[in-house]
Amino acid sequence: MTDPIADMLTRIRNAIMVNKDTVEVPSSNMKKAIADIMLKEGFISDVKLVEDGYNGKLLITLKYTGKRRSVINGLQRVSKPGLRSYAGVDNMPKVLDGLGIALLSTNKGIMTDKQAKAANVGGEVLCYIW
Repeated sequence: MTDPIADMLTRIRNAIMVNKDTVEVPSSNMKKAIADIMLKEGFISDVKLVEDGYNGKLLITLKYTGKRRSVINGLQRVSKPGLRSYAGVDNMPKVLDGLGIALLSTNKGIMTDKQAKAANVGGEVLCYIW
């Protein structure tokens, strides 16, 4: 697999399309950090690490509104292995005029665009979530 983050976002997107409650994703430190930020920002309900003898799996519980509409309206991978995308503090991306979040990989860890701007750091733009 050349792009595990895109695989994680695609699994979440596919699970939302068929109204699944949970989705399993192979675990890594970066995927765990992305899932934790999604949990903190209110896009998902829960994240659990399930041991399977290898690296483990992340069990992500998706969040829906009363009419079974997903809280996540869109996921978009920005920086790809073939074309990396970077943003500085001055040109931080805005997703839907601040309604969504952009996830960045900085030298201080994975953080949202607002956290990166507050910490005065730039980095690689991983994905947009709205």
